Amino acid sequence: MSALKSLVPARFLTLTAHLVIIITIFWSRDNNIQSCLPLEFTEDQYRTEDTRLTVALSVTLALFVLELAGFLSGVSMFNSNQALLSLITHSSACVCLSFFVFHQWPCWTYWIIFSICSVFPAVVELFLLLSQRVL
Repeated sequence: MSALKSLVPARFLTLTAHLVIIITIFWSRDNNIQSCLPLEFTEDQYRTEDTRLTVALSVTLALFVLELAGFLSGVSMFNSNQALLSLITHSSACVCLSFFVFHQWPCWTYWIIFSICSVFPAVVELFLLLSQRVL
């Protein structure tokens, strides 16, 4: 199997792994929210952090829909540049988000991971979709 052909399944697997970690964070966000707050916090502070994290995770899922649409429609499936970018960013996101969950990093670190590992490949995917006039 050539290197180009092996990028397609690798990209799909890293996208899927990143998606699974995001869904896991959705289900267990209580621990991450508590790590973002001081030891003694009010219910209002908890709701604010919960809303922020829920919005961030929801936007991440929306960007996944965009990226998976471009990938599964075939527009970017065999584009080696997008495949390599997606592979690097989503595998980095998997590692970083695993640390985010297990080490209970502060919530502001999610926004950094989000901007580098989700927004950047989704914007490139959007440009590819627009260049093919799919949207």
